[in-house]
Amino acid sequence: MLRYLLSKLLTFLPTFFGVTLISFSFIRVLPGDPIIVMAGERGLSDERYQELLKQFGFDRPLMEQYFDYLSGVLQGDLGQSFVTKRPVWDEFFALFPATLELSLCAMIFALLLGLPAGIIAAVNRGKLFDRVLMSSALIGYSMPIFWWALLLIILMSGWLGLTPVSGRISLLYFFDDPTGFMIWDALQSEESGALGSALHHLILPTIVLGTIPLAVIARQTRSAMLEVLSEDYIRTAKAKGLAPFRINGIHALRNAMIPVITVIGLSVGTLLAGAILTETIFSWPGIGKWMVDSIFRRDYPVVQGGLLLIAVMVIIVNLSVDVLYGLINPKIRKR
Repeated sequence: MLRYLLSKLLTFLPTFFGVTLISFSFIRVLPGDPIIVMAGERGLSDERYQELLKQFGFDRPLMEQYFDYLSGVLQGDLGQSFVTKRPVWDEFFALFPATLELSLCAMIFALLLGLPAGIIAAVNRGKLFDRVLMSSALIGYSMPIFWWALLLIILMSGWLGLTPVSGRISLLYFFDDPTGFMIWDALQSEESGALGSALHHLILPTIVLGTIPLAVIARQTRSAMLEVLSEDYIRTAKAKGLAPFRINGIHALRNAMIPVITVIGLSVGTLLAGAILTETIFSWPGIGKWMVDSIFRRDYPVVQGGLLLIAVMVIIVNLSVDVLYGLINPKIRKR
């Protein structure tokens, strides 16, 4: 197991350095001068402009800037925001709980609906349930997040008036949020109705963000279940008269979970990418909205650090999934 784990960890290094290069290059290929953006309408004299170029190190060759950035990253220093003057680490972890809370709710939503949908579709292969569920999954996967979000806002908030459009909680509630997780902090507060308001504000963003993972999980579960249901031991279990729930929900599903776990691991990247659009549309104060605002402000350290931290989290999740494979199926460790 140790050898298997080390082999997986070795794949982390080239990926990590590749991400640092991409995160450094991404913001610099965008049009716009960060110093002029920071100056705004005030304008700058040529002398002051040159001083700021030197102060931020933009007067040096790009390779020197990259190696300085890489050196700081290896020492755990992601720099300070040009706008707020706060360390990128502090800003990221102050906003990350909001994104994590939304992503967890979206994943729970996707799993609670996606797994049963895939199982039902597989058991009823070729029937009406199968066609309806898989057609719905294909539509859900194909819909752009921003379009789906606007449709739900128009329907749920505009026509029906059932859900709020933006934010994490109503402005009527004021309490400390030490953890950054609004549901937990609202639960611990003495504000009556705060928890209900926090959950109410989660409904639309959760549905929007969880729709694509739901569709992928449903289709992958169906595919894996169909493959397992054709195995000899399943036919033997049916011949012995075992209950359908025991056959499908225990024996078949357990052996179909490896490809499904793969999809769940890959969906973390989808959730974090989708959170950028979702948080922007719903004014959700997480790292997605933070990243979009920083791109418009050409806040180089924030964009570089944010991209790097998001990529590292996705890499860690994927490595964890690989390790989980080895625990579930020992044969994989020997490959």
